[in-house]
Amino acid sequence: MAEVQEENLVSENLTKEELLEAFKLMCTAKTLAEKYEANAKLTSKYVHATSRGHEAIQLATALQLKPQDWVAPYYRDDSILLGIGITPYELLLHIFAKKDEPFSGGRTYYSHPSLNRDDMPKIPHQSSATGMQAIPTTGVAMGIQFKELQGLAEDFNGENPVVVCSLGDASCTEGEVSEAFQMAALKQFPIIYLVQDNEWDISANAKETRAQDITHYAKGFNGIETRTIDGTDFIQSYETMNEVINIVRKERRPFIVHAKVPLLGHHTSGVRKEWYRDDLEEAAKKDPYPKLRDLAVNLFSKKEVENIEKEISQLVDAEYERAKEAEEPTPESVKDFIFAPTPITEEKGEREPAGKEPTVMVDSALFAIRELMQKHPEALLYGQDVGGRLGGVFREAATLAQQFGDNRVFNTPIQEAFIIGSTVGMSCVGLKPIVEVQFADYIWPGLNQLFTELSRSYYLSNGKWPISSIVRVPIGAYGSGGPYHSSSVESVVTNIRGVKVAYPSTGADLKGLMKAAFYDPNPVVMLEHKGLYWSKIKGTEAAATIEPDEDYVIPFGKARVVKEADQEKIDKGQSIAVITYGRGVYWTLEAEKDFPGQVEIIDLRTLNPLDEEAMYEATRKHNKVMLVTEESVECSFTLGLAARIQKNCFRSLDAPVAICGSEDTPAIPLNSILEHALLPNGEKVSTMIGELLAY
Repeated sequence: MAEVQEENLVSENLTKEELLEAFKLMCTAKTLAEKYEANAKLTSKYVHATSRGHEAIQLATALQLKPQDWVAPYYRDDSILLGIGITPYELLLHIFAKKDEPFSGGRTYYSHPSLNRDDMPKIPHQSSATGMQAIPTTGVAMGIQFKELQGLAEDFNGENPVVVCSLGDASCTEGEVSEAFQMAALKQFPIIYLVQDNEWDISANAKETRAQDITHYAKGFNGIETRTIDGTDFIQSYETMNEVINIVRKERRPFIVHAKVPLLGHHTSGVRKEWYRDDLEEAAKKDPYPKLRDLAVNLFSKKEVENIEKEISQLVDAEYERAKEAEEPTPESVKDFIFAPTPITEEKGEREPAGKEPTVMVDSALFAIRELMQKHPEALLYGQDVGGRLGGVFREAATLAQQFGDNRVFNTPIQEAFIIGSTVGMSCVGLKPIVEVQFADYIWPGLNQLFTELSRSYYLSNGKWPISSIVRVPIGAYGSGGPYHSSSVESVVTNIRGVKVAYPSTGADLKGLMKAAFYDPNPVVMLEHKGLYWSKIKGTEAAATIEPDEDYVIPFGKARVVKEADQEKIDKGQSIAVITYGRGVYWTLEAEKDFPGQVEIIDLRTLNPLDEEAMYEATRKHNKVMLVTEESVECSFTLGLAARIQKNCFRSLDAPVAICGSEDTPAIPLNSILEHALLPNGEKVSTMIGELLAY
């Protein structure tokens, strides 16, 4: 700014030209909002909200961001989009959900952007769930910090990237926002939380729903500095954001900027302000537009300002008509971008190298991750208790922190949502996060992020932001773990489309699938049965296998034949196929001994994608099929498999598809006798095999 002539300055860091540009953009945002309202019958076909009342702080922020920066606008932030360079035509395409709208190709709401352009700040997929953007965006800042600490960051000549996470004040009551604040404060990430406070949720106001505003709330997080400003004052907003952005570029620490603004538009086009508000006249007095317009008139002229308003009105009218007639998405495109293509499409490497002793399953995973981290500096591992002091409660991360350092292998707070959701941001900046939820029973707090953010990012960003992450989940009943350390959760996880799910039953499969998951550009949940980790349970000895070589990979969606039936038994119609996974493989192996040569065992290995052909081929070969699962049967993943088999192989079936699973109870009891009564076992599987063969 030293080179700028003093007479050209409006304030310490703002030139007259910059202020005029801000006015043009604010006029554009206001004109677009008015156009939407005037044509509500058309523009309200799809729900939208606008930035009316919030424009000053949004533009003051956006105009100071650089291409190396990251920003997470929320659903009322179209002025941020205009400020970083999105055109009115692109926003009009967006409101009509047209094929060529730049964010999602017509798949998601207005002002729910995803952007990956070289000349603009990057925007990961933004969802509609309030506050959910806080964790993924904090993950971006976490990733930037990691790359800087590890020497992996690009040199920006001192203009280090900043991350801006936009939030409404009401959304800060969400627990997941607190998780983001906690980590930002603890680790000192380079992030600015821009909290726009209009004192409304939908029809509930701040007095009804908040004990304090964000500046008071933030006092509980040591290490986050705050600023409170009048977000309708463009100059104050610009100068504050200039100060904060410059500090974060240099000092790499978090801030909260609390901007007080009026809500001048509707909550959304479907929830009208006049239905429930009695403060509309008071709110209108705080409109930022007349304030900035008066400044522009004083600095330039009334005629010039009026000409700008006229030109923008004409532009919006013309672009509206053009966007209205633009091409719609084709029906055929609805299934585009479900999964990003993976490079792992066939089994490669050596599964059983000569001269090795069997390795327990937990060590096979450990060795896989060690090899990956040695080869890939962008790989890192984090979660509860995986750091150097313990190395995981199952020793599944033993020695990794000592070998790779505390920046690459580290503990997190007890925050399953952050552990899972932060992988979105880490992946977006080019890292390969491997994280752990300590027990399957504790995945529930992370489902918001898994469902809303990870699984949908690639699809709703129209292919711009695939999320490559591995979520390790120790699962299943073992050693009287009781109701909070024994659950099976595959039926829930497999119902989240856009997430791949593996459930290996041997160390070799776990290592091969772990490698495949790492190179897969999609989110993967790796279900690892803790009862198989050390093969201590009688009958699970085969889970310990020869460790495959470093190059060994298994493609997702390819089942394994554990045991084949004798052809003679097949020819006589005296055989069955058992389709299973995880611990079910070993109950079936135990039961199979009662029926020599009559049972073919198929281990699915991955639950999504699923090797349907292996299931159907086995059904047509044996004509009788049984499924074995550790879950209870009702409303389960396995019940869905039975339906698929019945639908696709109905003419081949000589008996109903049988399912052996756990008793249908709300939880798994602690007492070992009760646990044994609840779970399947070899005897129960054997009884059902006998009944099926005799059908």
